[in-house]
Amino acid sequence: MTEGHTCDEGLASPRRTNDEDRRGDAEAQPSCTAGEQGVAIGVRAAYDAIARAFHDQLGNELDGKPLDRAVLEAFVELCGAGAIADVGCGPGHVTRFLAARKAHVIGIDIAPGMLAVAREHAPALAFAAGSMLELPAADAAYAGIIALYSIIHLTADERARACREFARALRPGGWLLAAFHIDSPDFAAGDVNHLTTWFGQAVKLDGHFLEPADVAHDVQAAGFTVTATIIRSPQPGIEYPSRRCYLLAQRD
Repeated sequence: MTEGHTCDEGLASPRRTNDEDRRGDAEAQPSCTAGEQGVAIGVRAAYDAIARAFHDQLGNELDGKPLDRAVLEAFVELCGAGAIADVGCGPGHVTRFLAARKAHVIGIDIAPGMLAVAREHAPALAFAAGSMLELPAADAAYAGIIALYSIIHLTADERARACREFARALRPGGWLLAAFHIDSPDFAAGDVNHLTTWFGQAVKLDGHFLEPADVAHDVQAAGFTVTATIIRSPQPGIEYPSRRCYLLAQRD
């Protein structure tokens, strides 16, 4: 925020070097790396390939993002005593931030390489392998779910399915915080960036720029009430130059 939030650039253009975004959990994407001369194809393989470089570059990104820290602090307060899931947690830097302020936090990611890095840096915290399309959680397990820049790799149908899965795993009255890119100098809302190089690795990975109204529609259709949206401009020199949205919703 983190997969983005925060945790930022799963959409960074191959022309840019300031790549920073969170992992997405599209289970439907291929996970193998073979077949195209070492190209990491799909969400799982791409995030595995860049896991350590991602953490090296972005593990302290929240230090330079006071608004993101404030949003996370507020989210922890809203969730009260229940557990929070950081869905698309990547190398766990947002999970660590949350855990420093709340006892019950779990990081969930589809990429084993990301989870390995996360566990190295926070061996006392809980991390689990899983997709946001089928969370490893019982019904109503969480008071809060964070999905920071982790929905950006989903198709429209997958995004709607993920929102329904968030609703299933949240208790009534629970909270969802989603962050995503809206547009940038290179891409308009609704565009798809077909990444071929990322953190120096050859990949095949799609990142979607999203219209806030479309995400709000998916969230509301899944059984949430949108309570707030924040749209902010990029911070020059710190992150990929996209406008991004933070959407807060409560489970009905």
